[in-house]
Amino acid sequence: MALKMRFLYYSKKAKMKDLAEAIKKEFDLAQNYNAIDVIPPAYSCENERLVILALSGNDLDDMVRRFCRELDKKKAQNVALLIDGSDKVAQTALDVLKETGTNVIENVKMVKFGGLPFIGGKLSDDEKKDLLDWAHSVVDSIK
Repeated sequence: MALKMRFLYYSKKAKMKDLAEAIKKEFDLAQNYNAIDVIPPAYSCENERLVILALSGNDLDDMVRRFCRELDKKKAQNVALLIDGSDKVAQTALDVLKETGTNVIENVKMVKFGGLPFIGGKLSDDEKKDLLDWAHSVVDSIK
């Protein structure tokens, strides 16, 4: 049985969208048409085994903070963070998520995609491999 998971991102960087598609393909999430989405998602999370939140920026946007406050155990049993930005964003998101009671995976992945929004090419093979290895370690940690 496939893992019920979603990849939600808050970023305008092309590499984040590429990563979302790579994870969807890697974990065979094609049957779930809303497996990847932006924050806030078009469809709310419900009974997700894992939600990967991918956030870009140097400060946690208030809308993202409010979304994270709603991710309780009924919506997401486990939440993993991928941060393209500052440690401050990671720490703020971790603090908000821990308040909800959901299990927050301590293995936060920090990346530096760089570049301007909407510009900056695709993920390199090395970046893709590194990020997929991280995603597999997160999935393996909750099985």
